[in-house]
Amino acid sequence: MAAGLSRSAISSAMSNAEPASLFAALGDATRLGLIASLSDGKARSIVQLGDGLPISRQAVAKHLDVLHDAGLVHRRKSGREVQYALRHEAIEAAQGWLDQVSAQWDGALARLKLMLEGGKG
Repeated sequence: MAAGLSRSAISSAMSNAEPASLFAALGDATRLGLIASLSDGKARSIVQLGDGLPISRQAVAKHLDVLHDAGLVHRRKSGREVQYALRHEAIEAAQGWLDQVSAQWDGALARLKLMLEGGKG
């Protein structure tokens, strides 16, 4: 399970950002790059996030909208700029969800192994 989050906290966080939309948002190289840029905890503007990317500011804004809609980033207006920051709890919730799925698969595979080994006798 993700460090510092209880099962109920993970379920609550994932209900706010459904796993499918969250992982779909992470399924794009540009958006993963934006997440990586924000992973240091500092808020950044669209201009700062788009610096060095081969796409327009409008495209960066659309990618950030997808991340925001999935609950991965939050935005705050600062003067005429909008600052974006990573929601670490959403990443932790995704990790917790993956841990739960992994545990379910581990259990299913262990039961299958027992069944197959028991049939060899």
